[in-house]
Amino acid sequence: MASFRQPHPLLAAASFLAAFAAVSSAGKVAVYWGQGGEEGTLADTCASGLYNFVNIAFVSAFGNGGGQPPVLNLANHCDPAAGTCAVFSSDIRSCQASDVKVLISLGGATATYSLTSAEEARGLADYLWDNFLGGTSASRPLGDAVLDGVDFDIEQGGGDHYDELARALSSRCNGACLLTAAPQCPYPDAHLGEAIETGLFSHVWVQFYNNPMAKCQYAPGDASDLEDAWARWTAGVPPPADVFLGLPAAESAADNGGYIDADTLKSQVLPAVRGAANYGGLMLWDRARDAASGYSSSLRGNV
Repeated sequence: MASFRQPHPLLAAASFLAAFAAVSSAGKVAVYWGQGGEEGTLADTCASGLYNFVNIAFVSAFGNGGGQPPVLNLANHCDPAAGTCAVFSSDIRSCQASDVKVLISLGGATATYSLTSAEEARGLADYLWDNFLGGTSASRPLGDAVLDGVDFDIEQGGGDHYDELARALSSRCNGACLLTAAPQCPYPDAHLGEAIETGLFSHVWVQFYNNPMAKCQYAPGDASDLEDAWARWTAGVPPPADVFLGLPAAESAADNGGYIDADTLKSQVLPAVRGAANYGGLMLWDRARDAASGYSSSLRGNV
């Protein structure tokens, strides 16, 4: 049997620290779940081992001058009015047991929401706290599981009062909830710029897609616009937030461009963006497309 010389203790320690730094700085992956018919269950999504964050999409109606009660819309997964979404309470706890953070996402692409006053923002914060977070309510749509936070995916209406919503949620949570945001790639974002400036967000996953006229997304063979926009976002987002590269998980997930094939992402784009001190990882829209394309699976270990 061959004998091996033991490494010098200082060299061994240096190697360990280098390996630890590489692991600790590895990017994470966030995904949206709730709107795809072929995405499987929430529990299966988390059990895949592909994601660190799952955003349940969406609370798609609220506010509008006080006349619109908040409404959860999970497409064909369940009927909130009939109480059938409470079945996902056990899925949420299963995700959390696997160290996957589960958040409720506000907004989306439908023009069925807005905030028109500070009072409305505070009322929505109270509703979210009581129905999805650490409060109590007889009508919790997802049952008694306590979610890890709230994601702001505000794409419609104005940008007023989302900063006040962030402050009200932060006060309610008292450090126990994550706040995340999914702005569009033009900087600053028209809907979430003021909210992000509060410095209350932990993660900002910027949507670098579906913005062809803004020159902030990848074009076939040319990552320069994306890299310039990435530099603006990583320089502008206040700490403690980190910044995620938000991408479609398939060409079909972005009608107006921004898709990057996995090989190009690994060889060209990720090496260019990972140098930012506040690089957080990758956000994908959405689980259904990712499950069909195998996009995140092909990136495993490279984010």
